[in-house]
Amino acid sequence: MSEVRIIEGSVQVEGCNGPLFFRQSEPVTVATRLSVLLLHGIRFSSKNWLEIGTLEALAKAGCHCVAVDLPGLGQSKAAQSPAPFGELAPAQFLKALCESLGLAPVVIISPSLSGMFSLPFLMEHPSMVRAYVPVAPICTEKFTAEQYQNVKVPALIVYGDEDSQLGQVSLNNLKNLANHKVVVMKGAGHPCYLDDPDTWHKALIDFISTL
Repeated sequence: MSEVRIIEGSVQVEGCNGPLFFRQSEPVTVATRLSVLLLHGIRFSSKNWLEIGTLEALAKAGCHCVAVDLPGLGQSKAAQSPAPFGELAPAQFLKALCESLGLAPVVIISPSLSGMFSLPFLMEHPSMVRAYVPVAPICTEKFTAEQYQNVKVPALIVYGDEDSQLGQVSLNNLKNLANHKVVVMKGAGHPCYLDDPDTWHKALIDFISTL
């Protein structure tokens, strides 16, 4: 396993009134193989990815990883949210964020609320997405089966079998993605990665190793 460096920083993205806070990890002794962007749900932030070890695990797997606090949440509370709350549409916001951080093509890990950003971005800018890891995201019903089928990006669909809120609902739409695998985490709820970090990290790194 390689040594890992984790740092904090901020980035100004067009359309946001304030800077966005992020945590970044990368291997120290080996070259990075992939870029990863970690998003989060409404009650969470990049701190969760730090605390359960996802930033470290991805860096040890050879990834340059950025976990961002979305506008208005975590340590990005001063940043105005993109449309419908601000100037930029969600897909444009994520495109600007990835360009500002130098992350394209990027593996996007997108739980819950962050689906409002990642799904429009996936549909509108698939060439910027190396792979997609949705974890029971919202807004899956906003796209048709045909739109999903037109996306050829490798996807790992993850949800907890005790997530009665969005688990099966999101799967029913996301399973139309042309190139996908599904991981159902047993005994886990909506934030399934928090309930069982070990199973989450194994599934994630096994998937990333195939890219």
